[in-house]
Amino acid sequence: MPFNQDSKLAVLESKLNIYEELSREMLSKLEAAVEKISEGNNRIATILAKHDERIEQSIKTDELLIRMIDEIKEENEKEHQEIGRQFEKIEQKIEDLVKFRWQIGGVVAVVVIAVSVFNAFVPKFIGPTPLTFSPYSSSMERAK
Repeated sequence: MPFNQDSKLAVLESKLNIYEELSREMLSKLEAAVEKISEGNNRIATILAKHDERIEQSIKTDELLIRMIDEIKEENEKEHQEIGRQFEKIEQKIEDLVKFRWQIGGVVAVVVIAVSVFNAFVPKFIGPTPLTFSPYSSSMERAK
């Protein structure tokens, strides 16, 4: 039996050595897998950090663009109001010119009516005047 026990012990030692070697290989493979997973996680963390940074930059850029658009909008509104005031001034000047034109037209009409009335009534009372035209006076001057 001692031989049997020794052989059993040798078989058990051999199996134990095989298990130890398999355990070492599996442990080595597990460590390699954990290392690869850790590297992958580090790469993903780096990518996410860059992505977050880009998102923050994009947000800042968007906020800047919105502020610029708002400023341009305010300037545009101010310019629009100024142009509106200028149009109102121009319209007022045009209205004043139209009134002046009608006033001048009225004065000219009064003068024309006054001259025609003067020409119609005055020669009968005082004789020919420089404003009246007499066909006889020019023919008399030629006869002299």
